[in-house]
Amino acid sequence: MNIQAIQTALQQEGFDCWLIYDFQNSNPALAQFVAGQLHLTRRVFIIIPAQGEPTMLGSIIDHDALHSLPIPLTKYTNWREMNHNLEAMLTDYQVIAMDYSPHGALPTVSRVDAGTVEAIRALGKEVVSAANIFQTATAQWSAEAVIAHEQDCQRVAEIKDAAFQHIGQKLSTEESINEYEVQQFIMNQFSAANLITPYPPIVAINAHSGDPHFSPTPDKHAPIRAGDWILIDLWAKRSGYQFIFADMTWVGVAAAQPTEKQQSVFDIVIGARDAAVDYIQTQVNQGAVIEGWQVDDVTRDYISQRGYGEQFFHRTGHSLGPGDNVHGMGANIDNLETHDTRRLAPGIGFSIEPGIYLPEFGIRSEINVYMTENGPQVTTPIQREIICLGDYS
Repeated sequence: MNIQAIQTALQQEGFDCWLIYDFQNSNPALAQFVAGQLHLTRRVFIIIPAQGEPTMLGSIIDHDALHSLPIPLTKYTNWREMNHNLEAMLTDYQVIAMDYSPHGALPTVSRVDAGTVEAIRALGKEVVSAANIFQTATAQWSAEAVIAHEQDCQRVAEIKDAAFQHIGQKLSTEESINEYEVQQFIMNQFSAANLITPYPPIVAINAHSGDPHFSPTPDKHAPIRAGDWILIDLWAKRSGYQFIFADMTWVGVAAAQPTEKQQSVFDIVIGARDAAVDYIQTQVNQGAVIEGWQVDDVTRDYISQRGYGEQFFHRTGHSLGPGDNVHGMGANIDNLETHDTRRLAPGIGFSIEPGIYLPEFGIRSEINVYMTENGPQVTTPIQREIICLGDYS
């Protein structure tokens, strides 16, 4: 955890401190100190001031684990002592950021129960949301992670290409092939490349591709035949808590060319995707603050103006950051499922993946973006044309 970056963010927000609260590993912000490997059984508080050294309050029961952290520890034995020590440790702070979201607007940030927030307010403190501070602590990419992510993106893209080629080869020799078999082909490729994933990729044809989270199983899959529309969404990374998932979605057709409607919808989706990147770059050039919801509006308006607004029913993108989950804990590109007001600050990443989902087929184009001081850096290959596998009629 980069304490200096957190303190800079606190100063920019005008907050006196960030109070991290955890009970039985309920707050992933704590995991940033120890890469997710700390087991705690009692309540613990970490105070990171806008200026000065952090301090920590924890149970004597957990003292061995807590002493492994590079923060001075004050121990408590009972709840009275805990409350007394916490009040004393917060004496010099009035505006206290905590990991909660007003009205539960941002579930990713909602890590503190209402009663604990009430207890801090009862001390006469002003409790504010630590949404942007939480993002600084949990979603920043290290320099090592940026390099590794770009390499992993290239390898995952190669596996995506191999999957489409595998389908084409099977069709050309009139061998049977289905969604689940292609999914398992990709999983084997991940294993050979020493890449990990928490769950298998999406391989979806025709109507299945119109369901954003369809995933084939041994008992639920469809055969892939000549003329079928194909969507592949895959994600993986090298092992290590600090590394970032490479997450991309490409589409193709088992034909020499797409239908007129497929091409038309594809053009709209990639137009919306590119409009989002252009908007972010323009805002950076103008020195403007960019929030996740604003970018979602750009893609949603683009698609709605072309008649498919009701067929785009998920957020534009999700956070990409360190950890064991594909979806990170930073800003989402979202003004649909939530109104995400977190800033797209340098050092964080996210996906941009607008989609249009029809009864007969769905199209999504997903890229990954890393925010630099100079603007958005796309880390994945960018699909410009539909993959056409050939004429198998």
